[in-house]
Amino acid sequence: MTDTAHLSPRHEHVFLGAGHEENERRTWLVIALTAAMMVGEIVAGTLFGSMALVADGWHMSTHAAALAIAAFAYRFARQHARDPRFTFGTGKLGDLAAFASALVLALVALFIGVESVFRLFQPVPIVFGQAIAVAVLGLVVNLVSAWLLGGGHAHGPGHDHGHDYNGHHHHGDHHGHGHHHGHDHAHASSGLNRDHNLRAAYLHVLADAFTSVLAIAALLGGSLVGWVWLDPVMGIVGALVIAHWSLGLLRASGAVLLDTVPDRNLAAKIGERVTADGAEVADLHLWQVGPGHCCAIVSVVAAEPKPPAAYKALLAGLPGLSHVTVEVNPAAAAAA
Repeated sequence: MTDTAHLSPRHEHVFLGAGHEENERRTWLVIALTAAMMVGEIVAGTLFGSMALVADGWHMSTHAAALAIAAFAYRFARQHARDPRFTFGTGKLGDLAAFASALVLALVALFIGVESVFRLFQPVPIVFGQAIAVAVLGLVVNLVSAWLLGGGHAHGPGHDHGHDYNGHHHHGDHHGHGHHHGHDHAHASSGLNRDHNLRAAYLHVLADAFTSVLAIAALLGGSLVGWVWLDPVMGIVGALVIAHWSLGLLRASGAVLLDTVPDRNLAAKIGERVTADGAEVADLHLWQVGPGHCCAIVSVVAAEPKPPAAYKALLAGLPGLSHVTVEVNPAAAAAA
């Protein structure tokens, strides 16, 4: 018994986030702003002999490179969204880019931390007025960049999700199978809808803004009350916070890349709907293929099995469930 209602010659697997093109446009705008600031600081620092300007300019170049990773990921995913070489589309490319950006962010944190510790034990002369001006200018640029990226993307990673479906995993010969393609379920939980690529870009901008705030506070303390040690201490604090953000982003994007179960509630609802119909979920694979899009392979065991289309109908309308494959097994066959 095979469900042929959905066996069309060709179907698409476009699992891009709802705001993919808008996020791509915003990221390119932030890159332009960051690159202009970077070039301006390096040129001005070279012309006027300011190492503070030159150093901050090269520091911004690392963030510009990370932002470029995000932008090119958006572009590639969009251009190849319908490429048949990608079995489940290119929706997860943003998570791959986010993982790479998180590594860059970790390296930035490490550099800031090491340099701060070095300066704590071997202080260097600071031209406070010029350094404060550079920090304020950098803060303004990063606040504008954060606004362009939309804000609200720096939330911590979601909770870890396991794989617990009553412990039943039967892999017998399937009696019937079918596919459901519903690409209009964009209203998933916030975790499913989260665009880790945009979040990575936002965190790079936020890290720059955060270090600028700490630098301004430290430099004011140094210039007003002579606390020169406050500058490297603030640097260490900033490095620890940025490292924490990086770790969170690594966990969140890595979980998607490793196909961990993205939403326990969604998995539970699938089991509940099948069980309520008198069948049993023998095996369930649920993973995320893009922001707001999940795929599921459901193996159903029933004493009186129905066509796969009947079980797919039970799952229709579940938020975030965009691609479903159903495998039906008679209870006797599963027991054997």
